[in-house]
Amino acid sequence: MQPGDRLNLRLQSALDHQYHVVPFRFVGIVREFPTAPRDSFLVANAAYIGRVTGADAAELVLLRTSAASAAVATAARAVVAPLPGVKVSEIGAALRLIGSSLTAVDLGGLTRLELGLAVLMVASATGLVLALGLADRRRTLAILSALGAKPRQLGAFIWSEALLLFAAGTIIGTLTGFALAWMLVKLLTGAFDPPPESLSVPWAYLGALVGVALASVAAAATGTLRETRIPAVLRMREI
Repeated sequence: MQPGDRLNLRLQSALDHQYHVVPFRFVGIVREFPTAPRDSFLVANAAYIGRVTGADAAELVLLRTSAASAAVATAARAVVAPLPGVKVSEIGAALRLIGSSLTAVDLGGLTRLELGLAVLMVASATGLVLALGLADRRRTLAILSALGAKPRQLGAFIWSEALLLFAAGTIIGTLTGFALAWMLVKLLTGAFDPPPESLSVPWAYLGALVGVALASVAAAATGTLRETRIPAVLRMREI
């Protein structure tokens, strides 16, 4: 069947127990993500169906109760049993059906593991890289000290580099992270029913992440500054 073709469906009214042949114009088929809940829907104009069949009553009724849902469902089935075509579903069965799909897997443990790994990566990508870079320039710092540079001047040089690395890394990492999260949400929108409305930002975790990065950078800069207090002659002899 191609879009634009006409088809006829027999719809039964639960009120008058009669079947009505309703003509429809086929528009197309929408396919969900492969891991979405497996169900089918026929989307049609409610006003058109009500006008053709003469029955515009609601077809879905939700019962809210404080009692056990299974017992309420049993009682509801007994009430609507004389009406053909009426089906009563219990919310627990729907939850079990949805919970059996891939999209219902609890990713809390995996999320904590990834967030913990991110903390280690931030600490190594900031403090460790800065410490290795400054250690590689030990000879340069020793020569500057021999030429008359004071520890205060060397400290200003080291701290400026550390703060520049921290600021640039924080800005670039934040923008890249938000862009990547936005892209993943857009790609996985079809995998969730209903789809996510917006990004969930863990501000407390991001603040802790920035604190870890700042602490690692400060530790690397402080260790290098401690070495600059050693006389230049001794440092040149060691190098």
